[in-house]
Amino acid sequence: MSFSETTRAQAREIIARYPADRSRSALLPLLHLVQSEEGYVSPAGVEFCAEVLGLNKAQVGAVATFYTMYKRKPTGEYLVSVCTNTMCDVLGGQKVYDTLAEHLGVGHEETTADGKITLEHAECLAACDYGPVMTVNYDFFDNVEPQAALDVVEELRAGGRPMPTRGARLCTLKEMAVQLAGFADERDGAVADGGPGEPSLRGLRLAEQHGVSVPGFDPKTPIRSKAEADRAAAEEKAKAEAAKPAPEPAKAVEPARPEAATGSTAPDVKAPDAKSPQVRTAETRQPDAGTAVPDAPGTKMPVDGPAPAPRDARAAEAAGAAANPPAGDGKPAGDAAGAQERNLKEAESGTGADGGDPADASGTGVRK
Repeated sequence: MSFSETTRAQAREIIARYPADRSRSALLPLLHLVQSEEGYVSPAGVEFCAEVLGLNKAQVGAVATFYTMYKRKPTGEYLVSVCTNTMCDVLGGQKVYDTLAEHLGVGHEETTADGKITLEHAECLAACDYGPVMTVNYDFFDNVEPQAALDVVEELRAGGRPMPTRGARLCTLKEMAVQLAGFADERDGAVADGGPGEPSLRGLRLAEQHGVSVPGFDPKTPIRSKAEADRAAAEEKAKAEAAKPAPEPAKAVEPARPEAATGSTAPDVKAPDAKSPQVRTAETRQPDAGTAVPDAPGTKMPVDGPAPAPRDARAAEAAGAAANPPAGDGKPAGDAAGAQERNLKEAESGTGADGGDPADASGTGVRK
């Protein structure tokens, strides 16, 4: 398929939103753009995105198949999604979906014969406080019941556009894809309809009541490129440096003698902060004669003693080996075999240690 010149111009506009070295970030809105022309992301749409971004088709296809909003086969004019996840399911979402599926004669991701409705069950529509919910082209219908859902789809099939519970007036899936690509809804008064839900308003009221707001936020602030942001940051840094007062000239101070500072005649030692944390930690845990120790009462400088004679080391090794006999028969080292052998003999004779029932309450015997 050859895409229209309007689509190509919009693609160039989308790509221009991103820095030149990050143009592949435009892939997501571009996929919505090709879906707005075809109603789904076709192989031709994948090829188009790869062409304008300098990617290969495998890279584009990997993204298009990852997100459920990109449809890989022709979709109806209205995408009806019913949440069947845990919260909505408990509140009746599955019953709403089953009712629509039976009435329309379609299943998940199937389209009615007139091409009007594509039905799907959604894992979550992120509106648990309004459940059960369904969306039409991603606009919400809250607290729906089976009959109310049927009324919505029948009005859509008749050419009407029922008003969502929240948000602007309904549009087709292709029109919604244009908006998801980052372009405004050009229909007259389209965004003036609808309204927010009560839980959303409750959050706003609480924010106003407690003075919660985003400091210094201006929603009309344009998104700058990375080069512009770096340049602005450099300018701000230069201004901050220029505003700093000039440092006062340092006064010459005679270094204090060790005996004057600490009362000790020990030689000066380099400040520990000049050492790496690893060296400082090692010296703290294991000081030796080469480690500087604070000149404090009760603290002594460790002194290395003579190394042990070889014969002493051999004697210590032999004594340790004698005190720890090796394990045998797969038993842990140090286990005494006498108890196991006694229990085996008692089990074979069928008597316990006291000559009574081996399975008595004392637990000293083992039944054969």
